[in-house]
Amino acid sequence: MRKTARERAEEQFSAIQRQAKRAQTDHEIELQERAEHIARLRALRLAKEADERERAGNASAANASAANASDANAAVEDETSTR
Repeated sequence: MRKTARERAEEQFSAIQRQAKRAQTDHEIELQERAEHIARLRALRLAKEADERERAGNASAANASAANASDANAAVEDETSTR
């Protein structure tokens, strides 16, 4: 039995709809993967920045300790030289 033009058109339309749905799903998957990649890069960047801040804080604390020790030694030397 031959299909009418309407039945063929409906079949074509259904096939196109299924194909469009698959394409949309593929696009959504790509968007999700991209979002995950960006989130991973952001997390790595934030961790790196936090590490750099911590190292800078430790370095400045070490420099401050050294400076305080140097100041304390200088003060002791001043007291002994004035006596």
